[in-house]
Amino acid sequence: MKQPTLSAVGPALPRGRGALSETVMASLRTGMPPSYEPDAVLSSDIWDEDCQLTLYVLYELHYRGFEGVPEEREWDPDLLRLRRSLETRFLGALRSALAESPRTVEEAFAPLLVEPVDPSGSLSHRLEATGELWQLREYATLRSLYHLKEADPHAWVIPRLTGRAKAAMVAIEYDEFGAGHADRIHARLYAHLMTDLGLDPAYGRYLDQAPAPLLATVNLMSLFGLHRALRGALVGHFACVEVTSSPGSRRLAKAMRRCGAGPAAEHFYAEHVEADAVHEQIVRHEVIGGLLADEPELEEDIAFGCAATVLLEDRLAAHIERGWEQQGSALFRPMERPLQDRFAAGAAGMVRREGDTTDHA
Repeated sequence: MKQPTLSAVGPALPRGRGALSETVMASLRTGMPPSYEPDAVLSSDIWDEDCQLTLYVLYELHYRGFEGVPEEREWDPDLLRLRRSLETRFLGALRSALAESPRTVEEAFAPLLVEPVDPSGSLSHRLEATGELWQLREYATLRSLYHLKEADPHAWVIPRLTGRAKAAMVAIEYDEFGAGHADRIHARLYAHLMTDLGLDPAYGRYLDQAPAPLLATVNLMSLFGLHRALRGALVGHFACVEVTSSPGSRRLAKAMRRCGAGPAAEHFYAEHVEADAVHEQIVRHEVIGGLLADEPELEEDIAFGCAATVLLEDRLAAHIERGWEQQGSALFRPMERPLQDRFAAGAAGMVRREGDTTDHA
């Protein structure tokens, strides 16, 4: 298999999607303070493309940054002030939307431990049953913003934990980061998946294609990860991901195999079926259990982190479904469909030439 080229250099700055993101991009290019009206930020729609992209870009300064942007801008007080204003509104909107959500860990996680009676609203069920190769490529494009940094924001919680919770969290993260083997890092496995699907595996390459509902899912874990006061919510987010990952990964592995996406594309999800089933037990009994033993007052925060994750994942799934049904694409800036069709036809032909008997209808 051709190895994907992975660079430590940050991606190029994306195109703006409104006045706020435009001024932040201009600030990062020129080094000047961002020019905006604080009242305009307070009155803007925190869920829209402009606000979510702005927040994503400001958070990204704490990961790999952007090509050509000095590393010192990570702690620029003007940018931090704007970020604080946006993330305060983001957190407030989440708490308002989840005002009636469960307050205990048991109530928050119980629905996630059983398969839904009606899977019609599940995106992974749809992809397993009827997903087409172009849809899997779009899905992979969207998820790349998360999976190419997968375990990074959760690592921020490690110095904020103690005892059982810390030991268990480190054990899971060790696995996420390849258990000492660079070629097994989950982000690298995802890069192989993207290569199999004919996508560019460069970190942040598809930021311009990512719609606000996807950006919000990544912003959520950055919000939780960067604030010690939200360590319980980050544990809740992490646990929610691990609990739901194994069954969803099993369905996506089947979808990749059915569509002839390639061995690396299937392997990424197949790897998560077994690994995350083990992680689920550790995170529920040791990470959450240990944290509650040390800080029982964080139970509501853990439940909130889980509920917020479910909320934003449901919003994203609904957006993707609408995009595929109504616009023919769920991407903010769709890739050229003829290229997708040519790739799909070529991949299907290759599968047939290799004698695969799987039904690709």
